[in-house]
Amino acid sequence: MRDLSYKAVMGRKNDIMKAAVGIDYNDFEYGNIAFDYDGMMEKVAYSMEEMQKIQRATKVGNTPLFEVKNINKLIKKCSEKGKGARVFIKDEAANASGSFKARRAAISVYHAQKLGYKGVIAATSGNYGAAVASQAAQRGLKCIIVQEVYDSKKKGQPEIIEKARKCESFGAEVIQLTVGPELFYTFLKILEETGYFNASLYTPFGIAGVETLGYEIANQMMDMEGKYPDAVVATHAGGGNLTGTARGLIKAGVTNCNVVGASVDLKGLHMASDKDFNRKSFTTGHTGFGIPFASWPDRADVPRNAARVLRYMDRYVTVTQGEVFYVTELLAQLEGIERGPAGNVSLAAAISLAKEMDENQIVVVQETEYTGAGKHPIPQLTFARENGIEISIGDPKGNIPGKTIVIPESIDQISAIDVDLLKLKTSYIKNAVKNNTAVELNSDDIDYIAKDVNLPKNKVVGIIDQLNQ
Repeated sequence: MRDLSYKAVMGRKNDIMKAAVGIDYNDFEYGNIAFDYDGMMEKVAYSMEEMQKIQRATKVGNTPLFEVKNINKLIKKCSEKGKGARVFIKDEAANASGSFKARRAAISVYHAQKLGYKGVIAATSGNYGAAVASQAAQRGLKCIIVQEVYDSKKKGQPEIIEKARKCESFGAEVIQLTVGPELFYTFLKILEETGYFNASLYTPFGIAGVETLGYEIANQMMDMEGKYPDAVVATHAGGGNLTGTARGLIKAGVTNCNVVGASVDLKGLHMASDKDFNRKSFTTGHTGFGIPFASWPDRADVPRNAARVLRYMDRYVTVTQGEVFYVTELLAQLEGIERGPAGNVSLAAAISLAKEMDENQIVVVQETEYTGAGKHPIPQLTFARENGIEISIGDPKGNIPGKTIVIPESIDQISAIDVDLLKLKTSYIKNAVKNNTAVELNSDDIDYIAKDVNLPKNKVVGIIDQLNQ
């Protein structure tokens, strides 16, 4: 009989993960804390052509790219003369399961089937669970989704409950938990018990699957407009969305495009807090994941996270919950399409960016997602009121995460706020030092950190020296 205590299971996590992913991460370790990220992605993942073929087989990829012409007219009206870039949307809701995460799941589930696993497991409260379930159904594999749904009073957010329904509709078994450390512990126990494949969001397969999205954006934009986009905005949470898209753009030959991460500002709310869990109206695409995963990506459920946004992010902005609700209605009423909140985080940011960009420039919103009963603004705002959040219409600058949601009165009030990228990179370096106090950083480690935060080596050394003072 195995010891199933929390301490024992967590102590076996590396062995469990190795068996469940089929990757020996030790093969890529060097120095004292460094690892060969590029080597891992090249050796473990598939080529672009292989991934496109895999995805086509299960109704993923080649999604539409279109201009939001009516929204663009409004952007021009509230922009200074000569400003007001054109906004285009990559409609990822057209994928099987209804989000870009079908791209990640398609490669992971294919790989699981190729290696002979009988089933797949994912720990997620979001669209990725539905994507894994959809892909598993098409490939004849069993599927278990482990999901944080409730606070200690067994109150669940409408968006998470909607996603659980979606997973179940594809035949997955959904294990629903309350918020807290039991998620990872339960996940590990089930992996060990079943011997299923860990279809983690953060494996090289999952991240590489998103590369086809960036690749498509580049080629479709070139076909439509004879140029690559000037900016691509990706909703940022765990980091795979932006990382994969940026890598795909690079593989398509795009070298002069700003890759912008966008998150909902939930500053002050702790995602693992029972008290704060239901005081947010979005379950993903927010700073509660975006900041910690950027500043220390290896907090993931695999030994080395393949999503490493600071390598690729040129700019990081936040928008408010109210701005996302406003843009969701704008998209529906002006463009005739209803989409869920995750992609509309990027759309809100893109509208703000477009107002400061030249009118001959193009900004692409990198994703949309399906919508459903729990993803609509009305149930989300109703749930917010039930949890003591004050809802009003006015200046979104009055938004206070966990206390108020202020919905703009007009499009000219949408204004994304920049996150200090250097400060975020400094936090990453601080975490790298703090989490490895038993080792002395050598030249290989410094080179690795410099690549991971996209800073010159001498700048990294200077920051480390300041931290050690």
